[in-house]
Amino acid sequence: MHRPRRTHPNLIELNAFAFMDRLRRERGAGLTLSTVPTSVWEDLGEQGFSLVWLMGVWKRSPGSRACALSDPGLRQAYDRALPGWTEDDVLGSPYAVFSYEVDPRLGSTEDLLLLRKTLGGLGMGLILDFVPNHLAIDHPWTARFPERFVRGSEAGLRNDPGLFFTAAGGAVLAHGKDPYFPPWSDTVQLDHSSPEARDALIAELERIAALCDGVRCDMAMLVLNDVFRKNWGGFLPAAPAPETEFWSDAIRRVKTDHPSFLFIAEAYWGLEPELQHLGFDYTYDKKLYDLMLHASAREVKAHLSAEEAFQEKCVRFVENHDEKPAVKAFGRERSLAAAAIAATAPGLHLFHEGQTGGLASHLPVQLARRAGEREDPVVGDFYRRLLSFSSGALPGRRGWTPLDVKQAWEGDYSSENLLSWAWHGNGSLKIVCVNFSDETSRARLRIPPDFITPGPLTFRDAATDEIYVRTTEEILGGGLFVELAPWKAHLLDLLS
Repeated sequence: MHRPRRTHPNLIELNAFAFMDRLRRERGAGLTLSTVPTSVWEDLGEQGFSLVWLMGVWKRSPGSRACALSDPGLRQAYDRALPGWTEDDVLGSPYAVFSYEVDPRLGSTEDLLLLRKTLGGLGMGLILDFVPNHLAIDHPWTARFPERFVRGSEAGLRNDPGLFFTAAGGAVLAHGKDPYFPPWSDTVQLDHSSPEARDALIAELERIAALCDGVRCDMAMLVLNDVFRKNWGGFLPAAPAPETEFWSDAIRRVKTDHPSFLFIAEAYWGLEPELQHLGFDYTYDKKLYDLMLHASAREVKAHLSAEEAFQEKCVRFVENHDEKPAVKAFGRERSLAAAAIAATAPGLHLFHEGQTGGLASHLPVQLARRAGEREDPVVGDFYRRLLSFSSGALPGRRGWTPLDVKQAWEGDYSSENLLSWAWHGNGSLKIVCVNFSDETSRARLRIPPDFITPGPLTFRDAATDEIYVRTTEEILGGGLFVELAPWKAHLLDLLS
């Protein structure tokens, strides 16, 4: 039976509606979350995933759907992603939450609980969404509890109609936003300076915690006291800022009853350490993604030299629902090299639905189904090997050691293109070496003496199935020689 592995886990993000649409087309229209065949989840476990993030299970908003249908830019995105789409395919954004109840088109609360039980029996955990910064424009609280939101005025509405709107109950409220983009017109901004709003939101989070094993928290940094005050200070009542952070209060309250519950933060702007300090188990590592996309191997290596306690709490990824498909963003070969880095560095390894098959079409989150697209067998084979290598299993905490990468011979500077590290512990040794460049590169890897024993050493490369036999004297003398073609990786297991 597949067992949970909370250290350096692999997580798969599934678009709940698109995932269910595909299964219903294959296996019958009546499927709900609880009647998905167990074999579907077993297959994910066998691939190496111990966490399943079902993105977008909560009830969708009629107001958000209207916005999604009227937005010209989104309609163009639907044309690209799903030629021939109809209005029935448009649900509205899952990040404009109308209610933290399961959308009835997917099933019921009981269905969700049965799914969680099925996953738990397979040693897997269920991750769901939590959106702390805002709610749907037509959320029932806007009429019943307008004081929970950032308030505007009639004058403000006239002067900045893009920022404010009139809610169903007549109050002028602000749309949700971050400081660097226009407001999200299908959302309403929660007032995180309001104790009542914070308590109500934490109560919602406590309800969610009874249904799953963790939450991915959307734009988690926006509700930090300093960030929120900078973003909204001019519109807030003249009251003192909260003495505590929302996240420290929320995480403490949830973990009192659910100590193993996982908090995963979508986070940017260098605020990841602060969020980890407040109790997050994992925070997005967008910096690694950006470096792999735009920078050199040397800069990627420097980023991965940060303190391991921080790195163990990073979410590594090359694709998610906000980013372009990896094969489009990076190109196929570079995307696989980046995936080898992201999937074998410390932390949580996030994979997006379609990524492991090399799908190149980006699905807007507002759509309920995905166009048919042929998978890339080369990409699929690579990910099958990578997931098997990274889940089987990377040794426990503190088992990661960056390796010293030396020139293969004097004057050969191609070694600067290589990144390498070892996972050592529990009687195993795994060595990763990635050529993150467009030229063939060589180096000698310095492996710590206590990682190996005297005698012939046999390595199997999970990326190619090749077998390499080396001597202890060679490795401890000059170092383990490697030569890699552009964007290729060694995924070495020590067999003996």
